[in-house]
Amino acid sequence: MAMSCKDGKPGSLDNGKYVRYTPEQVEALERLYHECPKPSSIRRKQLIRECSILSNIEPKQIKVWFQNRRCREKQRKETSRFQAVNRKLTAMNKLLMEENDRLQNQVSQLVYENGCFRQHTQNATLATKDPSCESAMTSGQHRVTQQNPPRDASPAGLLSIAEETLAEFLSKATGTAVEWVQMPGMKPGPDSIGIVAISHGCPGVAARACGLVGLEPTRVAELLKDRPSWFRDCRAVDVLNVLPTANGGTIELLYMQLYAPTTLAPSRDFWLLRYTSVLEDGSLVVCERSLKNTQNGPSMLPVQNFVRAEMFASGYLIRPCEGGVSIIHIVDHMDLEPWSVPEVLRPLYESSTVLAQKTTMAALRQLRQIAQEVSQPNVTGWGRRPAALRALSQRLSRGFNDAVNGFTDEGWSMMGNDGMDDVTILVNSSPDKLMGLNLSFANGFPSVSNSVLCAVASMLLQNVPPAILLRFLREHRSEWADCSIDAYSAAVVNVGPCSLRGSRVGGFGSQVILPLAHTIEHEESLEVIKLEGITQSPEDVLMARDVFLLQLCSGMDENAVGTCAELIFAPIDASFADDAPLLPSGFRIIPLDSGKEASSPNRTLDLASALEIGPAGNKASNDCSAGAGCVRSVMTIAFEFAFESHLQEHVASMARQYVRSIISSVQRVALALSPSYLSSQAGLRTPLGTPEAQTLARLICQSYRVYMGVELLKSNTEGSESVLKTLWHHSEAIMCCSLKALPVFTFANQAGLDMLETTLVALQDLTLEKIFDEHGRKSLCTEFPQIMRQGFACLQGGICLSSMGRPVSYERAVAWKVLNEEENAHCICFMFINWSFV
Repeated sequence: MAMSCKDGKPGSLDNGKYVRYTPEQVEALERLYHECPKPSSIRRKQLIRECSILSNIEPKQIKVWFQNRRCREKQRKETSRFQAVNRKLTAMNKLLMEENDRLQNQVSQLVYENGCFRQHTQNATLATKDPSCESAMTSGQHRVTQQNPPRDASPAGLLSIAEETLAEFLSKATGTAVEWVQMPGMKPGPDSIGIVAISHGCPGVAARACGLVGLEPTRVAELLKDRPSWFRDCRAVDVLNVLPTANGGTIELLYMQLYAPTTLAPSRDFWLLRYTSVLEDGSLVVCERSLKNTQNGPSMLPVQNFVRAEMFASGYLIRPCEGGVSIIHIVDHMDLEPWSVPEVLRPLYESSTVLAQKTTMAALRQLRQIAQEVSQPNVTGWGRRPAALRALSQRLSRGFNDAVNGFTDEGWSMMGNDGMDDVTILVNSSPDKLMGLNLSFANGFPSVSNSVLCAVASMLLQNVPPAILLRFLREHRSEWADCSIDAYSAAVVNVGPCSLRGSRVGGFGSQVILPLAHTIEHEESLEVIKLEGITQSPEDVLMARDVFLLQLCSGMDENAVGTCAELIFAPIDASFADDAPLLPSGFRIIPLDSGKEASSPNRTLDLASALEIGPAGNKASNDCSAGAGCVRSVMTIAFEFAFESHLQEHVASMARQYVRSIISSVQRVALALSPSYLSSQAGLRTPLGTPEAQTLARLICQSYRVYMGVELLKSNTEGSESVLKTLWHHSEAIMCCSLKALPVFTFANQAGLDMLETTLVALQDLTLEKIFDEHGRKSLCTEFPQIMRQGFACLQGGICLSSMGRPVSYERAVAWKVLNEEENAHCICFMFINWSFV
């Protein structure tokens, strides 16, 4: 590297002369750079003192070296990013050209069929005049509808079925065998998950996706064959037989079971043939189809409590590309036997959109997630690698599915009800279920529970979007959870000399969400919930006892069509080992209507008011109108408890009562969130219509004009409601906090809520000091007296944190004192200008 020189000595500084650092000097600087890319002036001086070979270099020159080094690193990353984007665009262009060819072929096919139809119509007209044509037409129909030759269970017969499956699959993946239409809301591009389409007018439900993944074809095939690892609804895939073929491929006979998503429907199973082969162009193909008696192939008897579904020719076409990446075509085509479920649930089994979200796109997300982990093998939350966190997410989801389905072959049995059938109680005392619960933990005391009880229930919800309801359940646990039950569940993994058995629980003071990881496209998040609370022992001694929950949250995007929302959690020990025992509980909300609801992410603006003080205090979103349509969904609730066998009746009674109280709370919350409820209540106002909010908006603007000498709102607004509406939609983040020893936020406009990643209800639990870093807090403490004395202050740009812990940068901020009608200080208002997530 060329550097300045003084007195002709290498590594020294002088104007106009440059030399190169010696290899030893570069090595020493590189070591420090990897430890700290941006050392402070004190650290640079310390480096000169500690490293003798750098003693003849001035601190300023070392500062310049680090600046250049960071610049080169940034350029290298940018170059790598541009190359990756270029590869994506090239592959996406290839996909779009193939899609264009397919559409052109489809047009040609339609034109041909249209001509045939016209010819057929003309022949039919002639046939009415010439009876001799009838025999010719009849013989032609026989040739067209001739059945395929029968198949058998021999290797040759299975190969014949496999080759037929391959041809049919390829005609769906790249041909015109199925009429595909673009899935609503999916737009192709370099950052999109891929090109996703759903079927139109074919038997059963079908979905197709094309995408680019940064993995080799063989690795892609290996991951996709392991269906339980990425398809959360898949309980098991058993390979019963493997037959090699002469062309180097393999034929496998599979038995697959799928979980039922709710207690209201039976589980599904499939009897499949899977064929893996390599095409002449080097593409790898994995295709599957159901084996039926009509094919005279091997058969499997029906399994009790399962409905045998059918898979039409489906699979994966994986094409290798330059740079170790692959283009993949995925086709899923099934008949899920909707006749076997109640009519209200049939949309789940008749919707190609639901199939695309749950299966087809899930496969693409898994591949993209693993490709990202391979290219960026970073350690994430709590010192764990992404693969370990993904395994924990899978354990939570699988445990919840097991609890909802209650399979007898896993040891579950049903208890008698108490005269009501709203809550089902299942008990499991099998050793396999309890193996993970009888471990010794960090405190050295083994668990004494020898059985697991599960209370499950399903309920129909009307006119409340699943994402909004789930968001409220996640952010406001105290509205539905019982702290004593949380403490009881936590005792399973924290049992010791001071067991919670017999204790009186005083309650939890606050809930802290600690993010662990987000999956690709932010479709799913894993987090640790810390419930801070006080437990009172039998000796009336207060002890601090925090409860930790591992929580999986998905389906928070309201704009996604057909996705279910899940909130699954399990108590964990503070040590949080990878093999920690998990007893998952939680909620699953499945939309039954495919249309998008007209809703807002901030419908929970002031839900606490509706729940506590009645409808007059509710501030529902102004876009919740009666014309939004009825949104139906089914919620499934499952809660698991470990217990000692002699306490079964007591725990069962407690579980029934607890789940019923949760159902009551959910119904209350859902009613408060329902736009039909909001519009039907007398005196109910929108958030832009409450007198308190209108008064606050007027005071904010009036105080800003007094202290700053200019108008806060540029447009000419007349009337309090118009002022509040303009302030609410202001492009900059505006928020108010109380004048207390520990200031808390009391109001924020839409941009402020977006910046803090919260709602108006949760905003009131957020203190001012939590959003600033150390530098921001020091600056605020310095400027606060000026704000109170002078009335305003301008703050330099910096970094703050959202409620989810994400860093947010802002160019500058303005703070001013808001005066009430008596000209006394009412609150402090902040406006963050040009903010963005880092």
